[in-house]
Amino acid sequence: MNSIMPLVVTDLAKSFPTRGGDLVVLRGVNLTMQPGDAVAVLGPSGSGKSTLLHLIGTLDRPTSGSVRVDEQDPFALSETDLAGFRNRSIGFVFQDHHLLPQCTVLENVLVPSLAHRNDNRFAVRERAYRLLDRVGLTQRLDHRPAELSGGERQRVAIARALILKPKLLLADEPTGNLDRKSAHTVAQLLLDMHRQERTILIVVTHSIELARLLPRQLEMNDGTLVPWEGSPP
Repeated sequence: MNSIMPLVVTDLAKSFPTRGGDLVVLRGVNLTMQPGDAVAVLGPSGSGKSTLLHLIGTLDRPTSGSVRVDEQDPFALSETDLAGFRNRSIGFVFQDHHLLPQCTVLENVLVPSLAHRNDNRFAVRERAYRLLDRVGLTQRLDHRPAELSGGERQRVAIARALILKPKLLLADEPTGNLDRKSAHTVAQLLLDMHRQERTILIVVTHSIELARLLPRQLEMNDGTLVPWEGSPP
């Protein structure tokens, strides 16, 4: 089990310069999550959902405000140290799986570990085998992404995201490219793996069906996070 501190997002803001002035996407976003917590973030396209996920995932820097993970401010790190922090502490699952087409399933899962030459290679490889067994792909280790279904590719992506035991698991429309049956299977698997690993899980989604599987739902409204006021199930 990971011994980790909460995620704390404080007054997070992001704007982009345009010819007509700054375009404000996020303003004063606050969010605190404990290990084992999970939340869905809903909202229309362009509302800032993915921008928020990118900031929490340190893929982009905020205009103001702060993100603290495990009591650490990742944006205070050098670019090299930030890349290492992101690799170790944050697992990503995207709508497009971003698997390397020339690599096998096993090799794709091991990719995040390649930056850590001092790790116990045997232990990391054994974890990869265990993760792929848990996502039901033991018989597909030597297959390449083109030989897998969309749902199978997302299962590989989930295993890859968890290989280094991240503190945060961030999913951006993880079922957006899947048919309904595959989407439900991947959603349940994502939640099961999150519970087993006790990550902090944030899922950005348009899918109300997926959002309702999570214990908490928020939505982006005028650049900030508010409780979701969707219709009851």
